[in-house]
Amino acid sequence: MGDPLGEHYDADIDTTHIDYAQRFTTWNRSDAWAATGNYGSVGQNQIFFDREILSEFIFDDSQMAWLPSVENHQFFNTRIPMTIVGYSTGGGQQATQDRTSALFSGNIDRKSAVGGAIDYIYSKGSYNAQADKDFSWKLFGSHMGDRYEFQGLFQNYNFLNKESGGINDDRYITNPPEVQGGETKVDNKSIPVRLSEAHSKLVGTQLYLNNRYKVGFYKYERDSITDTIVGKTYVPVTSFIWTFDFKKHSHRFINGNGYEDTTFFKNTYLTLGGTDEKTEYWRMRNTIGVSMLEGFHKWAKFGLSVYATHELKKYKQILDTISGAETVDERLTPIPVAIAQNTTYNDISVGGQIIKQQGSLLNYEASAEFGLTGSIKGEVDIEGEISTRFKLWKDTVTLRGYGYFINTGPSLFMYEYVSNHFIWEKDLELEKRFRVGGELTVPFTGTRVNVGYETIKNYTYFGEDATPAQCSSPIHVLSLTAEQNFSFGPFNWDNRLTYQTSSNEQVLSLPKFALYSNMYFCFSIARVLHVQLGVDCNYYTSYYAPTYNPAMMTFYNQREVKCGNFAMMNVYANFRMKRARFFVSYQHANKGLFGGKNYFSMPHYPLNPARFQLGVCVDFVN
Repeated sequence: MGDPLGEHYDADIDTTHIDYAQRFTTWNRSDAWAATGNYGSVGQNQIFFDREILSEFIFDDSQMAWLPSVENHQFFNTRIPMTIVGYSTGGGQQATQDRTSALFSGNIDRKSAVGGAIDYIYSKGSYNAQADKDFSWKLFGSHMGDRYEFQGLFQNYNFLNKESGGINDDRYITNPPEVQGGETKVDNKSIPVRLSEAHSKLVGTQLYLNNRYKVGFYKYERDSITDTIVGKTYVPVTSFIWTFDFKKHSHRFINGNGYEDTTFFKNTYLTLGGTDEKTEYWRMRNTIGVSMLEGFHKWAKFGLSVYATHELKKYKQILDTISGAETVDERLTPIPVAIAQNTTYNDISVGGQIIKQQGSLLNYEASAEFGLTGSIKGEVDIEGEISTRFKLWKDTVTLRGYGYFINTGPSLFMYEYVSNHFIWEKDLELEKRFRVGGELTVPFTGTRVNVGYETIKNYTYFGEDATPAQCSSPIHVLSLTAEQNFSFGPFNWDNRLTYQTSSNEQVLSLPKFALYSNMYFCFSIARVLHVQLGVDCNYYTSYYAPTYNPAMMTFYNQREVKCGNFAMMNVYANFRMKRARFFVSYQHANKGLFGGKNYFSMPHYPLNPARFQLGVCVDFVN
């Protein structure tokens, strides 16, 4: 389902056992993933073309891989009630990594369905002060009538992450005898960390309601002999759309150790003896639109929509209690600026969309949105995609082109922010992005090639002081991803290689190459047990990886330590028997054998050592 008009896109129910075990590894969110190391913890995609632009609530960005959203939600029309329950565990008692999930969907009648889902990650982590608890749940429903359509979603998440600040000395990983008096064996849980009593909490709620009323006519089917009506089909011509979208987010950072709080962070502005602060954001968005639907007549080659959106946004920061005070503790850093606690915006934008999904020769989609008032005045978002398919040697080849032009401003929290350790007021310009690219998919050879180019002016990021910065000169990024999959009977070998380059490595540092390779056998036993046995490997070249700010859950630039140039391998076995999927895997199986000891995806945050993981998922049809 697309936003903001609720366009429908087909999606498959995930029931495959292929590569099932890989979903439960820390580093497989991307072919190059910078993270604090624990499953369910924060991370940033280092494949630039797959990285999301900073959102309105910047604290959520580091958890996007795990957060529920409207964009990744699926509505079902199952006719028969469906329940999917999954559970995985591993790591042992001290480093437990558990994930429990459940999904239910059932139809009330042939047009209406309801459902719900939960997802709970509980991972203690392999190192001290690294645990996280990520819990989310949702309720949803839909009605797909001839004239009236409705999709509704209510979801909530509550994520609690311990913040270690990284380990004190990287040599506990790279050269243990040097810091342990010759002892080579390391108790990972005893490695000293920089923060021992700090944690972050993210809480969010969203209510999404999409309503569509379609105006059209009935097309009658007649018996060719008796000329009697044997059926009728409703053909929509125009639809009127109203979408309501409400979000509420909060971020809380707590550090109960006053000494670590003042020594870990460069500045302390408001309180000594620890930190307990909360930042909030909510928005209410209403969109109304009119759509001329594709396919109601032979000359209606595409659908055309126009819409207008009103958005009410409110930002709430912690209260500055120091400015203007008669006496201020001299140990506190002087506050550079005064920041308002509450800020409210009323934004209005208009947009349009053309879309063609029917037919095989040429499909396309294009949209444009323009900000008229409030914080988005002057913003532009134009995106498009076109694809075609053609026959080649009894198979179908797909060629796709895509691009966008975006002229947008960052979140209010990038302009101004107040907290115990970070206070700023920045003069930022609108960020301009232009991207073009193309993709070729050849199924019968197992080949996919994607080439893209992007130029960015006023690139907005967090600089080496962990505060927002902009690069006024254009940055150019070139990306090439090639996939080649081989299959010889039961043997399969899947490969994906990405090359990317940045014209300004000082501001935007990226790994030049990222490789994912997966070798496996697929076969069946007695025609009922389907098996995938294999080993996969992830590798990317060294670069100046971002580092992490635990007080704000953001990633910022550093030029002191390079990360990468190590291999992470998993040995796994995936199975499927009727409606049950299960797996067993040995993650980071090459540790101590080859691939290097410097397995840090970010400075001072090592990835997990070797561990066993197993899990099961059952699809119930009631």
